[in-house]
Amino acid sequence: MGTGRLVFHLLLLSNVLLHALLATPAEGLVRIALKKRPVDENGVVLVAGRLTGDDAEAKGHVVALKNYHNAQYHGEIGIGTPPQNFTVIFDTGSSNLWVPSSKCFLSIACYFHASYKAKRSSTYKKNGKIVAIQYGTGAISGYVSQDNVQVGDVVVKNQDFIEATREPSITFMVAKFDGIFGLGFKEISKGDVVPVWHAGEGQGGEIVFGGIDPNHHNGDHTYVPVTRKGYWQFDMGDVLIGGNSTGLCASRCAAIADSGTSLLSGPTAIITQINEKIGAPGVVSQECKAVVSQYGQRILDLLLKEMDPSKICSLVGLCTPDGTQGVRAGSRSVLDHEGGRSNDVMCHACEMAVVWMTNQLAKNQTQDLIFKYINQLCDRIPSPMGESSVDCGRLASMPDIAFSIGGKQFVLTPEQYILKIGEGDATQCISGFTAMDIPRPRGPLWILGDIFMGAYHTVFDYGNMKIGFAKAA
Repeated sequence: MGTGRLVFHLLLLSNVLLHALLATPAEGLVRIALKKRPVDENGVVLVAGRLTGDDAEAKGHVVALKNYHNAQYHGEIGIGTPPQNFTVIFDTGSSNLWVPSSKCFLSIACYFHASYKAKRSSTYKKNGKIVAIQYGTGAISGYVSQDNVQVGDVVVKNQDFIEATREPSITFMVAKFDGIFGLGFKEISKGDVVPVWHAGEGQGGEIVFGGIDPNHHNGDHTYVPVTRKGYWQFDMGDVLIGGNSTGLCASRCAAIADSGTSLLSGPTAIITQINEKIGAPGVVSQECKAVVSQYGQRILDLLLKEMDPSKICSLVGLCTPDGTQGVRAGSRSVLDHEGGRSNDVMCHACEMAVVWMTNQLAKNQTQDLIFKYINQLCDRIPSPMGESSVDCGRLASMPDIAFSIGGKQFVLTPEQYILKIGEGDATQCISGFTAMDIPRPRGPLWILGDIFMGAYHTVFDYGNMKIGFAKAA
């Protein structure tokens, strides 16, 4: 029985090159090789070539990966014989390949994008299994079909994929892509479909997307093990704002490298601190202010007595002893069914207050300054609507944000984590940070999307179950 090994490398910059390599013991080496090509400053390229045996020259096939506002990177694949072309997002946060079906009649999104026509392919095979996928900002449903899938010069025969017959979300209606090409693990694939890239048991060999060209990164990669198969998940450490700890992830947080997510999503307790430093407007949290006014002194006293911070909110009666309540901002209404305040929201506010107070005590701040700072943060809770606008004129005074991964700090500058939309006087600046709270034991969790992966050359090594990061050149 052979062993499958996958490595693919993503660098979301204007000169990124993505390539694939396939080797099998019986057939020798089939390489999807790098080949440089000029692109405009908004372009990314997927370069595919073929090198067999001892051939010295790679014959390349180039596929453009277009960059839309540094938030979407998409390229072209073919499905069927002859190939029907589709523009897709290459997404490490999901595992299925789907494109609109010609039988999608009830969703407007399908009329704005290319659709797969089974009758026009001589290699189509019916499957029919019904599948639905829920994404963070949209959903699709449809059925599984089987056909040949072409990426560059590589053709994967008899590949299962989803024909989407419903795309109800406005997200897909306005999208610059037709479908999604999942690069996640088989464990999260819907309908038990084997991902296109997956080198299954018995097949042997290896598939590599994106050769490590030293011209594309500076220094060695820092590798960390995959901790949870499904997503490309790993452990990370503290998040620092201008070199100062934010506290919550100092011991450990989970993180996912996700090319299908544009921004950086993390715990509200940290995003609020970032908002305060970069001047991003938030929403006033009356629950946060209530916790500070009613329980703040007791929380501070317990911290001064060196009580375990993780137990304080249950001791003051705002969280259950097992910590299962709280940490769910945005997942429930602030008001419960009786019209009173949700225990979850109050618990969450308490947990954030504990993190913030702990940080301020570490800086030897006075009690008055601690409560003043926390009340300021209560006015900066990230909006549930998502992105926040910031003053473009303040970029020079904004701090660097650093992520601790594998014992090293990976720094993002304001120019990297602030998105600029438009030109001249019409330019808008959008914070690249959004809040998302995941309960323990799976959380706290960060999703490091295209903003992070644009700054750091990312290696996804399936064979060794690890992820590597190096500064992009």
